[in-house]
Amino acid sequence: MTQALPAGTPIRRRRALMGLLDADGWAWAGVKSAIWFVVIILLLGYIPDRAYYFTVNRTIDVGLLAWSPVNFCPAENKTLPCPAPVGSVIPWEASPGELSLPEPRTHAAVAQLGTRLLVVGGTNGSEATATTYVAELKSGTFGSWTEGPALPEARTGASIVVIGTSAYLLGGSNAAGDATDTVWALSVDPDTSALGAWAPVEGVTLPEARAGASALAVSDGLVVAGGRGPDGTPVATVWKADVDTNGVLGALEAQSDLPLAVANATIAQVGDFLWLYGGADATGPVGAVQRGNLDVEPTPETPAPNATPAPLKVLRWDVNDAANLPAARTAAAGFAANGTLYVVGGDDGSGPQAEVYWTVPSGDGSLPGWKHLDETDLPAGLEGASAIVSGSNVLVIGGSTADGTLASSVRANLAPQEPFFQAGLMGVVVPALQIGDEIGQQLGYLAAAGAGTVNFVILLLVGWAWAHPERIRGWVERRRARRRGRSA
Repeated sequence: MTQALPAGTPIRRRRALMGLLDADGWAWAGVKSAIWFVVIILLLGYIPDRAYYFTVNRTIDVGLLAWSPVNFCPAENKTLPCPAPVGSVIPWEASPGELSLPEPRTHAAVAQLGTRLLVVGGTNGSEATATTYVAELKSGTFGSWTEGPALPEARTGASIVVIGTSAYLLGGSNAAGDATDTVWALSVDPDTSALGAWAPVEGVTLPEARAGASALAVSDGLVVAGGRGPDGTPVATVWKADVDTNGVLGALEAQSDLPLAVANATIAQVGDFLWLYGGADATGPVGAVQRGNLDVEPTPETPAPNATPAPLKVLRWDVNDAANLPAARTAAAGFAANGTLYVVGGDDGSGPQAEVYWTVPSGDGSLPGWKHLDETDLPAGLEGASAIVSGSNVLVIGGSTADGTLASSVRANLAPQEPFFQAGLMGVVVPALQIGDEIGQQLGYLAAAGAGTVNFVILLLVGWAWAHPERIRGWVERRRARRRGRSA
């Protein structure tokens, strides 16, 4: 016979979460559902994802690392801080002597045309030259130099732009030191991959003689900014030439002038902005940074559907003293790579300098400030050298030091390795397998599928055990009883 509870006796409810919640209430049910949701995502999403990247990546993150007080970087980073700052380069190393130019060069034009590296014109330290040196690029390095097609005349301080299978040499000073207005082209034969000969572009010259101008290929043509005019004075003019659908270069047309007339500056494009930094004005080297807006000129009419896109124009230039270089630089080996602007060496008016500065422009066209590390500086002060990016490497060729004009080159890697081990308050980075190519991807898929399958089975077993607590408790008690029996 069941005895009834005495009148007024309260029913004691089960409590959960250290007595904070009613075990049969909605709050505890919500907490349990959230826990199960996280467990399911962890077992069926996060762990299989980590299994794939553990197979194909060099390292793998486990957890949310946030800030890490413990970092270990590979020896390939040399003396860089660990982890390396964004945009930094691995310290420079000299190329082997066998890869030196046949003759010293400074203020030459350097470009990559297909699989070839070109060093065009320049001066040997005493006079302008007409030579073109050619080397084959091979996995971030290059082979021995050979003499290629000569220029029609000597040129130094010329600008070079590569569009498709053609290189265009713009202006430069002749043997007498006078600025010129020539535009010469060198093309690659599409059938034999052989280099042609330098020849004037039919019907195209610079609107006025220029030397030391900054030129850049853009999506629909090329831009030429600044330089020294016929009287040797820096100018503020900016020109743009479009390339039609057949690859034919059109005439150069005037764009918005620079706020500051400069020559021997570095020009680069990041996003929709052109960056012209450093160079020299009429009084000497400057550290000014000038930003150009490259866009379609707005018109009041709505373009017709399927209309031919309007050509890009350099609409305006802006300057901001807060964005200036830390020091004046002209004739630097500047370049852009991976959305980062670099200044390598250059002259500050007292002679060649060794510093390397870099900055990462934001999407709205602002600069967060220029960075510098002693570890990334050149081995010696250098000006008049030319930089070329090939893959993850940058090559700086020729130039002049305090001891004279060089035939040698230096190189640096633009992709410092991430730490192979990090330990933070909420996670850790550990080494992974890094199996490359297609086989690595396939093994990664198998690892992810295997981890997902095993975790699914585990999830089923855990769910069944959660739903049958009496059976689990009975099984546990039987196991304990058998252990006690054996120990007795």
